Amino acid sequence: MKVEKMLFTDRLYESAKEIWEKSYNHPFVQGVGKGTLDQEIFEYYMKQDYVYLIDYVKLFAIGAQKAPTLEIMTKFSHLLHEHLHFEMELHRQFAAEFGISNEELENTEPTPVNLAYTRYMLHVAHNGTLAELVASLLPCAWHYAETGERLKEQYGATLESNPYRKWVETYSSEEFTSLGKWLIDLMNQLADGKPERELAELEKHFLITSKYEYLFWDMNYHQQNWTL
Repeated sequence: MKVEKMLFTDRLYESAKEIWEKSYNHPFVQGVGKGTLDQEIFEYYMKQDYVYLIDYVKLFAIGAQKAPTLEIMTKFSHLLHEHLHFEMELHRQFAAEFGISNEELENTEPTPVNLAYTRYMLHVAHNGTLAELVASLLPCAWHYAETGERLKEQYGATLESNPYRKWVETYSSEEFTSLGKWLIDLMNQLADGKPERELAELEKHFLITSKYEYLFWDMNYHQQNWTL
């Protein structure tokens, strides 16, 4: 009888499952799904998410630099281009619907949690292997896609009147979820054959940034910022 080999991303998912479930049940996420989240909180999130994305897309540039094959390099460069020229433009357009100007987005100062999250990923990306880079950026793409899909499934019947409908539809779309799927496949490819010591390090990065995902929701929900 053939036993299917457990994928490394299955291990990552099991490790982070409780964190992700806590994130999904956070009042920010549930408020978006129900359409009941205070608009002021969502606007705060839009601004912080914009400056987060500026640093997040840098990871794709570093990924292209560290790519072992032309195929992987090409994919990372494509992701960099798509995020810079289309994803961020969509973000600007969506923010405009809430009365947030491009100038406001550009002048947003990242909060302590936002800075800590992006600086952690950039530190790993600059100083670690490509596998470590992917492990640290994967929770954002994968968790957002799962969140979007679950919200659409749970609240799909009321999305028509939901002011955050576009957000749910964007992150549950095939176009967005395909990014997570590609990164999952790449993570398994890069982890294959690695010793347990290295796998444990990859898992550590994945869990840390999964925790940062939760903290990002919480930070925006409470509109946390510098206290000094």
